Amino acid sequence: MGEWTTAQVQDRLELAAGVMRQMPGVMPQGFFNAWPEYFHSFADKVGQEPQMRRPRPSPRQITQAEEAMLWLRWLEKDDARLVWLRANGTPWKPICWELGISRATANRRWQYGVAVIVWQLNGRRVPQKRSIEFVVSRARKGSDLRDARRR
Repeated sequence: MGEWTTAQVQDRLELAAGVMRQMPGVMPQGFFNAWPEYFHSFADKVGQEPQMRRPRPSPRQITQAEEAMLWLRWLEKDDARLVWLRANGTPWKPICWELGISRATANRRWQYGVAVIVWQLNGRRVPQKRSIEFVVSRARKGSDLRDARRR
């Protein structure tokens, strides 16, 4: 796929969260319903609004979602939780309450988590003796340079 950018990683994580929301719920083994299926007649359906259902995710979407979820293993436990909560669209306030951190710290750690994933996907090692700002700026700088070349 070439060089990964922070925007691509964010999009893929958000798509993965959406796919996981669309998957059917997990039932315990041996769970079944003994009641017969009830078929509604035309008279039962008159005056009711149609119920629209989203199509199930395709096998390709499921595979990409599973791959994106595996990216979280490169992060610390709390950072992975933070990145996944943001991918699910959780607002900052509940995230901050859950993790016990400020809004600025949450945003900084989220940017760092996405940057670490970008570094790993691009086949580079994340420097351990560098600051968070360095890692984030280099992940962004690489994508900014590529965007400038395309224009």
